[in-house]
Amino acid sequence: MLPPIPSSWYQFFTEQINGNNFRALETFLDREAEAGETILPPSQDIFGALEATPYEQVNVLLLGQDPYHTPGMAHGLCFSVRPDVPVLPRSLRNIYRELREDVGCSVPNNGCLEPWARQGVLMLNAVLTVRAHAANSHRGRGWEAVTDRIFAVLNAKPSRVVFLLWGAEAKKKQSLITNAQHVVISCAHPSPLSARKFFGSRCFSQVNRALTEVHLKPIDWQIPDL
Repeated sequence: MLPPIPSSWYQFFTEQINGNNFRALETFLDREAEAGETILPPSQDIFGALEATPYEQVNVLLLGQDPYHTPGMAHGLCFSVRPDVPVLPRSLRNIYRELREDVGCSVPNNGCLEPWARQGVLMLNAVLTVRAHAANSHRGRGWEAVTDRIFAVLNAKPSRVVFLLWGAEAKKKQSLITNAQHVVISCAHPSPLSARKFFGSRCFSQVNRALTEVHLKPIDWQIPDL
C-alpha cells in the first residue's frame, strides 16, 4: 500500500521502516484496502509532500491535520487540492482571504498550492492518509510517529526552518522544536469553525520576515491562475 519514501528523506527513516510501528501502520492500511475502503490520497500521492519538497530545500513547514476526505481532492499536500477541483474547500478560501489581506495576493482560479512546495514549503499533514468520507479516520494508527520524525529531522537542520502551525492539533508538535535558530508561528486554524481568529493573523508576512532576517529568500505566496 505504501509507496517508497522519496530518496532525499529515506536516509532519515531507515530505522523506522524496520520498526514495529511502521509495520503496524502498513498492516492497518492493507486491511483497510482489503475491506474495500477508499484510502486518500491515492497511494502514489501519500508521500506527495516529501516528494514535492526535498529535505535540502525545506525552509518552511506548514502543518495540517489530515488529507481532504472527499475523493478527487487530496493529492498529498496539506490544504491543497487538485487543479481541476471546481469548488474550493472553505478552509482554503479562508487562506486565500488572509493572503489577500496580509500580502496582497489576488485570489487564483484554482486551489493547487504546489508553487509553495517548489519554493521550500513542506506542506505536511500530521496524518498522511484518511478513509474516504471519514475525517480523522486514520488518526492514532502510526502516522503521528512518522511526522514526529520529520519534525525531529528539521529541528536538527542547521539552517533556519519556519514552522507554521495552524490550530490546536498542529500546536501539539511545538514541543518538538527546540533549536534556537528556528521560528515558530502559530495561530488559529483557517477552518470555518475558527476562521474568525485566523483572519488578521498576518502569518504569511511573518514567515517572510523570519526568512529574510537570516538572508533566506521570502516565499512568493501568489498562486498563479491556470
